[in-house]
Amino acid sequence: MAAHDAPVFVISIAAELAGMHPQTLRQYDRLGLVSPGRTRGRGRRYSLKDIATLREIQRLSQDEGINLAGIKRILHLEAQVERLEAQVEILLSRAEPGRRVFAAGPQGEVVAVPRGHRPARVTSSGALVVWRPSP
Repeated sequence: MAAHDAPVFVISIAAELAGMHPQTLRQYDRLGLVSPGRTRGRGRRYSLKDIATLREIQRLSQDEGINLAGIKRILHLEAQVERLEAQVEILLSRAEPGRRVFAAGPQGEVVAVPRGHRPARVTSSGALVVWRPSP
């Protein structure tokens, strides 16, 4: 776990750092906008990343006029982009320079296939995609 992901701030401190009322943080937790860590006693503990997200929610709401449903969708899409970018980095680090072969994994994820090998057949289609970057 990275330092910015460590759940360390109680709700009152997190609310102060984010410039919000603690009840607003509780509402955002119920709505699934920010999901802080929990103690054994179920107390909320916010990380620096959570506080940055709270500030972004406030900016989108106040400066951009976006409603909470729209903000939730934006946050979901941004998280999806981060996951996909991380997956691309992993794939590029494993692939041979100049020749990259990818296939769909069992859960639909993209996996690198070693040169000279075929992917394990998961579906009846057995689709294989070869990507050759432009020079």
